[in-house]
Amino acid sequence: MTEEDLEHIAHGYRQFVAEAEPTSPLYADLARHVAASPAVLGFLAELPTGKRQPNLLFAALQFLGGAPADGLDLERRITEDGDRVREVLLTRATQTNEPARCGALLPVLAQLDGPLTLIEVGTSAGLCLYPDRYGYDYDGVRVGPTGSVRIRVETSGNVPVPQRVPEVVARIGIDLNPLDPADPGDRAWLRALVWPGPAAEERLARLEAAAEVAAAEPPTVLRGDLVDRLPDALEFAAPGSTVVVMHTAVLPYVPRDARARFADAVGGLPVRWLAQEPPGAVPGTGERPAGGWGREFVVSLDSRPLARSAPHGGRLEWLVGGLEASGT
Repeated sequence: MTEEDLEHIAHGYRQFVAEAEPTSPLYADLARHVAASPAVLGFLAELPTGKRQPNLLFAALQFLGGAPADGLDLERRITEDGDRVREVLLTRATQTNEPARCGALLPVLAQLDGPLTLIEVGTSAGLCLYPDRYGYDYDGVRVGPTGSVRIRVETSGNVPVPQRVPEVVARIGIDLNPLDPADPGDRAWLRALVWPGPAAEERLARLEAAAEVAAAEPPTVLRGDLVDRLPDALEFAAPGSTVVVMHTAVLPYVPRDARARFADAVGGLPVRWLAQEPPGAVPGTGERPAGGWGREFVVSLDSRPLARSAPHGGRLEWLVGGLEASGT
């Protein structure tokens, strides 16, 4: 390893501080410590490039014994239990599956001609494939069924809050390493991916409830690359339905060349393309922020930005033009 390698990793953790600070002060503090710790940076430098991210390291530590109390606790656990931490890092991936993100997708899905086939790339455990099974509260306006999953959304701008949820007739997921919402080990990993902080208790309760929904009505899941398996997924679309290729917080983990190939592939198919990603991840949705991926996502349809949203759900700001600008 070189000093340049260590500095590159440290820079990534320093960037993560700003991302984590608003929702997880503990993770922000841990990232600061890692960025200044030769021992932890050296541990990370020995891992493959794609296995060094803060999200993955902190989730692995949560998975093995709960979130570290502070930076010194983190360093102690890396030093004393590095083999187990390394094993989790090498065998798991960052697959946060936050059903609250459906609160930003629903206003768009409800405007499309139904019924709908949903194809989600980077589906994880598929919890975002059930927007019609969840209940919503948009600043006091309730939409959807009553039940164990209730998603609250603070809105600004002219959000087209739907009167009802859309009809979904087929659910297909694509993932390199799909998770099974009925599997205790996979559920434990999903819980470990939730950042500790003021919203953690609510997020964990929602995660468990949504996992029960998905386990009771499993989607069709294809294992493999998002570009390679997309044509296969189309074969499972319901006849006469509008096919929607969708994803949330996936593209930052996809190499730049693969993102470009995916955009070309979706653009050549008879589908609608719904994304909730950081600015610049989808062509036409702005420029990537200078430091990391920024603190908000862009909701887009067919590469046209419609709204800004909080990364883990809960807030939606509709942009001027909205659905009119998308041609819907």
